[in-house]
Amino acid sequence: MKTVRCHEIADDITTVTLDEVDLPEPGPREVQVRIMACAVNFPDILMIQGKYQFAPPLPFAPGGEFAGDVIAVADDVTEFKPGDRVSGGNRYGGFAEAINADAGVLRHIPEGVPYEKAASYSTAYLTAYVALKIRGHLQAGETLLVHGATGGVGLAAVDVGKFMGAKVIATGGTDEKLAIVKKRGADHIINYTQANGSLGGFREKVKQLTDGNGADVIYDPVGGTVFDESMRCINWNGRILTIGFTSGVWPKAAVNHILIKQISVIGVRAGEIGRRDPELGKQTRDDIYRLLAEGSIDPYICASFPLEQAIDAMNMLVDRKVVGKVVVTANGYKP
Repeated sequence: MKTVRCHEIADDITTVTLDEVDLPEPGPREVQVRIMACAVNFPDILMIQGKYQFAPPLPFAPGGEFAGDVIAVADDVTEFKPGDRVSGGNRYGGFAEAINADAGVLRHIPEGVPYEKAASYSTAYLTAYVALKIRGHLQAGETLLVHGATGGVGLAAVDVGKFMGAKVIATGGTDEKLAIVKKRGADHIINYTQANGSLGGFREKVKQLTDGNGADVIYDPVGGTVFDESMRCINWNGRILTIGFTSGVWPKAAVNHILIKQISVIGVRAGEIGRRDPELGKQTRDDIYRLLAEGSIDPYICASFPLEQAIDAMNMLVDRKVVGKVVVTANGYKP
């Protein structure tokens, strides 16, 4: 089979190569899947660069979220059979025409959900759901401010926030990307590079949209000055959800603001929820799977690239040209 593999750690992701390898028969509790689509995520790039907390053994194929068809199962696997449409997560190995995955990481793809969406919902929507429902306790009628709303986890938060009944204000860096977010359901959009001429200049606009009160819940995967501005446009008793730091800057919370407004600054690590509380982790994964199956959430795919152009797909993410998700496809599949 064909696979795109990293043979040495390097900042330059173009060092990955398209290889031909033999895939063994599935081992105990393994399912062999013919991959049709694999989502591209920042950890794929960070693993190649040696900057991620988990380091796969070399050589490895990036790609942690995939979807395809079962082609073989181990003798001790009863929940899947050849021909089943499945999606799953495996940390790495998805940039390939096939993979042997543990049966425990797979789910049947709901009827009517295409491969590219099945490969793209798990990580982003789990993060958004855990943040807004489990950690942020978002309530219907509250105002949710979503930063980085044009990215995968941001657009998922817009989707989940609307499902939960919130009024959603979405921020981003370009009008073109934000136009897509508006079509996807955001009530209001703000280009934070233009709101007052600087990154993070959005607080006055947020206050105008909330009658001077500010947002009740703020979803922040950006950090830096975006976090600083968020502290100044949050409602009394509001919650700031810290998802990550795509700006590259770790902000320092002003404790006087936390005190005066009685706000909460809450860290969110969606994967850790399941490791600390397996039952809660299972419940949240089941919840987002149900939302996908019933059409209450809908991952947005902005582009797809064949396996041979996996580098182009990753560079699209590096260059911040992605809205929602980008996928790598294999075995001739075309979304």
